Amino acid sequence: MHVHLIDGTYELFRHHYSPRNDDPERGAIRGVLRSMVWLLEQGGPDGTPVTHVGVATDHVIESFRNALWPTYKSSAGMPPELTAQFHPLEDALRALGLTVWAMTDLEADDALATAAAQAAADDRVEQVVIATPDKDLGQCVVGDRVVQWDRMRGTVRDADGVFDKFGVPPAAIPDWLALVGDTADGFPGIPGFGAKTAATLLTRFGRIVDIPTDPTGWGKGVRGAARLAETLAERRAEAELFTTLATLVTDGDIGTTVDDLEWTGPTEDFAQLCTTLDADDLPERLAAVLEAPADPGDVAL
Repeated sequence: MHVHLIDGTYELFRHHYSPRNDDPERGAIRGVLRSMVWLLEQGGPDGTPVTHVGVATDHVIESFRNALWPTYKSSAGMPPELTAQFHPLEDALRALGLTVWAMTDLEADDALATAAAQAAADDRVEQVVIATPDKDLGQCVVGDRVVQWDRMRGTVRDADGVFDKFGVPPAAIPDWLALVGDTADGFPGIPGFGAKTAATLLTRFGRIVDIPTDPTGWGKGVRGAARLAETLAERRAEAELFTTLATLVTDGDIGTTVDDLEWTGPTEDFAQLCTTLDADDLPERLAAVLEAPADPGDVAL
């Protein structure tokens, strides 16, 4: 059994800003629903049936991290027609029959990280697939048991893939982001530290706190080591804070178990919802999914 975890906030943004979206007021909701129905029809990245799926959304964009850093990402400047679709999207996904984590104090990424850890700890789960290209979620990847799926590009990233992409193992992603910064989340990183330098140091020492204060202990291949060591010494507190900002919560209270993620079909309200969204084809497509013969190789929970 595979568990598929969907970044609903990313999906909403993706469909809102799609050049094919000709309905700014509700087109993103319709786009996400179509994307989820397609997922149920086509299966995971290797065609594995999608039987257990959860979607995380940012019910409130701000989180506990905004109190830690003043410029952390917020809803400021977001188009009102986009923000107005968050809550209706959650209702629409529930009508589709999916488990939805609508996050307030924590972020959608935290829900995905928590659900991934929960599913990975379940012996019945063969693989956990986190559907998002967000580099933050790279820290949740474990071997090829927990992987990251970029549905737009059709790529799957396991632990080796994370290392190939960023130069560090998954566990070092928060420290890597703390050094290089994350413009999407609104923190700048430490001046002078580029992706390659950060990867070199973290590959050697594991974490920022373990990088020696004396640059003579850094080894070869780090340009401007003396200057960078001085900067890091001056900004250790910021580096630790940015690491905290980049570290996802893996033990949040999401109120569900793996069994709760099983998709059994839409609610009775789904057809009417689809009519209001000009998506009348979706109920029939879902009926076909439900009527499809079960794979004899599937293992029931």
